[in-house]
Amino acid sequence: MSEVDDLFKRLQSYKGVIGGFIMNCDGIAIRTTLDNQTTSHWCYHVLRLISKARVTVRDLDPQNDVTIMRLRTHRHEIIIAPDKDYMMVVIQEPRIEPI
Repeated sequence: MSEVDDLFKRLQSYKGVIGGFIMNCDGIAIRTTLDNQTTSHWCYHVLRLISKARVTVRDLDPQNDVTIMRLRTHRHEIIIAPDKDYMMVVIQEPRIEPI
């Protein structure tokens, strides 16, 4: 089993994790734990989101870049770890803790 397969297996074992994938800088999934249609949907939107985030960060400081992005909505929490050529994305249920 490769390191990537082992990583995905561990991620899937965590409570609340829906799935994850690795995609290239063109938005094409390299490895995924989700079905193809869901993966394609997420790849398209994550690529657009991270591109806009990078532009915004560089507008604020041209020497800076996004290293990790965490977005929480009512339905999902998305963690994006972009690198030069690839991005790792994990989608999980948001933890709702009592106040």
